[in-house]
Amino acid sequence: MTRVKLLTFAALILITILIAPAALANVYGAVRGVVHDPQHRPIQDAMVMLRAKSSDWAKSVTTGANGEFQLNAVPLGEYSISVASKGFAQTAQNVTVISGSVPVVHFQLQVASANEKVTVSGAPAVVATDSFTPTTLVSRLDIERTPGADGTNSMAMITDYVPAAYVTHDMLHMRGGHQITWLLDGIPVINTAIAQNLGPQFDPKDLDYVEVNRGSYGAEFGDRTYGVFNVAPRTGFERNNQAELTVTAGNFYQTDDALSFGSHTDRFAYYASVNGNRSNLGLQSPVPQVVHDAVNGAGGFGSFILNVNPSDQLRLMTSVRRDYFQIPYDPNPNDIENGSIPANNFTPQYPSIGLRDGQHEADAGVLFSWVHTFNSHLLTTVSPFYHYNSGDYASSPNDVPIATTEDRGSTYAGGQASFAANYKKNDLQVGFLSFYQHDNQVFGAIFNDGSGNPPFTIGESPTANLETFYIDDRFHPFPWLTLSAGMRPTRFSEGNFSTDSIEPPISESAISPRFGATVTIPKIRWTFRAFYGHYYQAPPIESVSGPALINYTGQQGFNFIPLHGERDEEHQFGVTIPYRGWVLDADTFKTDVANFLDHNNIGASNIFFPITVSQASIRGWELTLRSPRIAHRAQVHLAYSNQIAEGSNILTGGLTVPPSQQPPFQLGPLDHDQRNTLNVGGDVTFPWTSYASTNVYYGSGFSNGFPGAPYPGEYLPPHTTFDLSLGKDFGERFSASVTALNVSNHRVEYDNSLTYGGFHWNLPRQIYVQVRYRFRY
Repeated sequence: MTRVKLLTFAALILITILIAPAALANVYGAVRGVVHDPQHRPIQDAMVMLRAKSSDWAKSVTTGANGEFQLNAVPLGEYSISVASKGFAQTAQNVTVISGSVPVVHFQLQVASANEKVTVSGAPAVVATDSFTPTTLVSRLDIERTPGADGTNSMAMITDYVPAAYVTHDMLHMRGGHQITWLLDGIPVINTAIAQNLGPQFDPKDLDYVEVNRGSYGAEFGDRTYGVFNVAPRTGFERNNQAELTVTAGNFYQTDDALSFGSHTDRFAYYASVNGNRSNLGLQSPVPQVVHDAVNGAGGFGSFILNVNPSDQLRLMTSVRRDYFQIPYDPNPNDIENGSIPANNFTPQYPSIGLRDGQHEADAGVLFSWVHTFNSHLLTTVSPFYHYNSGDYASSPNDVPIATTEDRGSTYAGGQASFAANYKKNDLQVGFLSFYQHDNQVFGAIFNDGSGNPPFTIGESPTANLETFYIDDRFHPFPWLTLSAGMRPTRFSEGNFSTDSIEPPISESAISPRFGATVTIPKIRWTFRAFYGHYYQAPPIESVSGPALINYTGQQGFNFIPLHGERDEEHQFGVTIPYRGWVLDADTFKTDVANFLDHNNIGASNIFFPITVSQASIRGWELTLRSPRIAHRAQVHLAYSNQIAEGSNILTGGLTVPPSQQPPFQLGPLDHDQRNTLNVGGDVTFPWTSYASTNVYYGSGFSNGFPGAPYPGEYLPPHTTFDLSLGKDFGERFSASVTALNVSNHRVEYDNSLTYGGFHWNLPRQIYVQVRYRFRY
């Protein structure tokens, strides 16, 4: 780190120390507003009540002498806010809160009539106009009604609503990459591994809201450029000594079951759940038929909240999961993966016919938060956390040509302290995050190819630590203008590699400035936004060491050289257009990447090591549309992206080929590049407490790794799927639904990148029935 960077880092830490006593956290949003009488005079001591739409969570405050109010520490979600004052009619309207935002609400009370009632404003929900981040908020109702979205292993709650988000080669990709950040209550769930987990981070049935941010992050939101998923879990405020049993059964002998309990008082709330799933259909297979593709898993989640007093809240979140995936293979020796096809001049790329592999995964985490409110303007959150994640890939000892094994267990321990201060024209965010990582890695190989190479097993225990500080301020010089400036210095260092490792530990630092602005046009309420920023993503700490392993990688034509962090530069422009409850959002962005983090496999195996390529360029434009409840019955949504994701063919780190074998530099489509992605869906409520929901997905085709075998051109064929769900409530206790995914059973080769199982076809038609039973205890 240069002297200038050291001085800057020290100065920012000093600022944090000086302002910490008057600071607050970015985990929540806030709501501020003003209350006037019919002559536009401020009303003092009016009672303002904010109540969550999805639970019994509520908060209240009274207006000051100038009629203004502010409600702080508001979790993300959808709310109803009402105002009551003596002599005036009570009035209510809706407001949507996203993390870090401060939507402004205006009330003009009318003189009370003889028959006073609550007047519900016909205006659409107030949305934040001070955020330069394109954001999608997915609610618990969306998850329950979107076909397939509440399945344990499903990502439909993301892919159906978020532009440029899709699952290919069994991994979620977004905006041209697959390094995304999960946040639980605003605290990051740390995981530096790449392409080594197939299981879910959370069961969708345990979530209240998911806030998806795509690019243009303030300094408080970390460095995973491609997507940030901020989860607000169920807490028990939505229940009163109530439990729910969910049972699912369908084709492929699938079941996905869960049991949850929750309740609350004014001071305490709890939610706990357990779940289990299994199916003979798990991963995308390399052929249309389903072969060796079973999956099973089990998990649990717990949330406990204690309001010690009006100023202090304690929150404890826990989660645990175990999953197993069979790795599918191609049973046909004459397919292009397994055998040579002279007519196409194609040699075998991934002979999987002799493999019987499986992946075991485990994940466990504990997050504790202390939330302290100094006053209506000041809040602080201190959150220590622990996270364990493993991915153990095992082969049958008789696999041909090589039986490979890779076991990785990663332990993360650390904490985040974050602060926020909301005063008049400024919303200040400051914080500090640090974690320590310890890995246990084992790599082994048995050579059944007749080469005579002896089997080997190599172990590593690398460590790493990261420290980052952030400061970000949003300045509102005028009600229609927001300016933001922030900075995120980061320090990353590795250690504890073996003495014979060919990858020496690295230490590196980065300072990431970020700037944003929003302009809201009065009356029509169109909000234009712009952003420019830098990001640094720390590298995984996997390594290759030991003579046997080095010799093996050398036989495959690879070297292993040090991995350095990815550095991104992003600029983005967008507009949000509300109209009578409809919200249209459009944006265009460009991300330039140095040391793009990706992954590569060793030979004919599913053993992946991280790599970096010298350069990547990702650009595109996106569109989302969300309707209000039409006639109180129907709602529609749309998400579209036109995107180009290109990377260079020059490998700069990780599992690479020798420099003499590097080809001339050129940019080409990444293996997950898809130019056009569209999702259109909606749900409608019918009489007799029944409903129907649907989603149509269209993809123009992913990049073709092997043109001419058998598909010509640079891209695989386009594909469309149609999902449908029908449901009905039978009183307050029972509800049932039937869901069909990929109704037409349209099958297509999704991608031919060499990841889990080789090539990949999209999943076949699935039909299942779900029954929910709710009861009190």
